[in-house]
Parts: sequence; structure tokens; C-alpha cells
Amino acid sequence: MISKEDAETLRQLSAEDGLKFISSKFPETAAFSTSLGQEDQVITDIIFRNELPIKVFTLDTGRLFYEHYELLSKNNSRYNIKTEVYFPDPSDVEKYTNEKGINAFYHSVENRKECCFIRKVKPLNRALENADIWITGLRSEQSENRENMPVIEWDEERKLYKYNPLISWNYQQVLVYLRQNNVQELSLHKKGFISVGCQPCTRAIVEGENPRAGRWWWENSQKECGLHSH
Repeated sequence: MISKEDAETLRQLSAEDGLKFISSKFPETAAFSTSLGQEDQVITDIIFRNELPIKVFTLDTGRLFYEHYELLSKNNSRYNIKTEVYFPDPSDVEKYTNEKGINAFYHSVENRKECCFIRKVKPLNRALENADIWITGLRSEQSENRENMPVIEWDEERKLYKYNPLISWNYQQVLVYLRQNNVQELSLHKKGFISVGCQPCTRAIVEGENPRAGRWWWENSQKECGLHSH
């Protein structure tokens, strides 16, 4: 259980010390979901470099860029620790595709959210079944939806705590950490892809655009897939 004192402690600790605190408080029941983006590479490096007892997993939606698999392979080799991979239920994907079409997510927000639910939300829920705390790489400046997210919160839907160690970091801090610690990144970042999701749903952004503008660019929506909805 996270007390008020624990929450205040986490607000004051650095990301690295906060992750150490969480791993000691929830040994073997803390889980980190990585999308292999820049923020998540920071957290992955902290966890693996310090050999923290935190489960690290990723979601393979079946529509990722090749570069995701390339980086995942590099991570496994560098740290000599394998990131667990969760896949969507094949029957869900088959039903959606056969009834609505292979790229039905372009046709409506409802279709897109259903695709995200099948390929992301359901596998995430499976990955978190035995977890007491879920660690994410969210930052408050990523989007308006995340501006007021706290460092630690209770996820009522999943009945677990959610810890956001980088929530107060700015993008420059992320880049500095990656450079100073020689952390591997998706090669897509150098091509204008900042927030990277599934290949059909992500485009590069231009200077001045919000980092989330490249996600589901054809929509006028909140730019969320349902993993972090409130």
C-alpha cells in the first residue's frame, strides 16, 4: 500500500531513486510497460542497469515499425535481460479485420479505439494481472490530457497503483539522460517521429507541432489509445 507519506516521498525523489523505492516496496509485483520510446528507454536503462526486481514488458500490436523489433533486440543484447512481449488475442484481430477491414481504424474514431482496445488495452490488462503497481513513461508536457497527472495515482479500473517517474521531466531532460548514458533509441526519432505508435497510425511531425500530433493524425481527438484514459 502507498501511504500519503510514501506519495510525498516519491514526489521528492529522483526517477532513479523513486524506482528503487518502488522496487523495494513492491518486490516482484512492480511492472513497467515500455513502448520503446525515448522516455521508456530512460526507465528501461535505470531498471536494468540497477538490476531492479521490476517486470519489464512491451506490447506487440502486430502493426509496429520494423525499428521497434530492432531496438527490442538491441536492448535484450545490451542488458542481457529479455523484455517480455505480449500479443493481442488472434481471434479478436481476425474478427475485427474480417468484419471491418484491415485498416478500418481510418474510417472512424470508434473503429480506431476498438482496434487499440484489441491490440493494446486487452494485452496490457493481461500483462498487469499480477502487478500491484504499474510504471509508465508518461510526461505532463506530452499532451493536455497528461498535464495534471500526479507522480503516483490509483488506477481504479485495474485496481493497482500507477507510478509516473518522469511526469515532471521536460523533453530536454530526456535527451540529456539518453546522451549522457549512451542509451539506445529508435532510429525513427531522427526522422521526425517523436511519439511513435503503430506504423499505420504514426507520421513524422514538423518543427513546432505537438509531439502527439503525429499520432492518429487524421483525427480530431484526444490522441489517446485507452491505456492511460481517466
